[in-house]
Amino acid sequence: MPTEEEMQAEIERLRAENETLKKPVRGQFGLKVSEKGALSVYGMGRFPVTLYREQWEKLLAMSDQIREFIEANDDKLKKKE
Repeated sequence: MPTEEEMQAEIERLRAENETLKKPVRGQFGLKVSEKGALSVYGMGRFPVTLYREQWEKLLAMSDQIREFIEANDDKLKKKE
């Protein structure tokens, strides 16, 4: 049976681990529904990209067109390293 000190140390370790897991890993994407009911995508930059459902659906419907545009303008577009 663990002592009270060991139990307290384990609780502190688990709290610290929990806080670490709450923080998003840089470069990792996350999705969240905003307070106003929009979809926010985290991990693309400093701030989330937030659009309403209809806006995401329109954007996703244009995915082939966006890819073609990127390919056609590859020499003009900057790449963030």
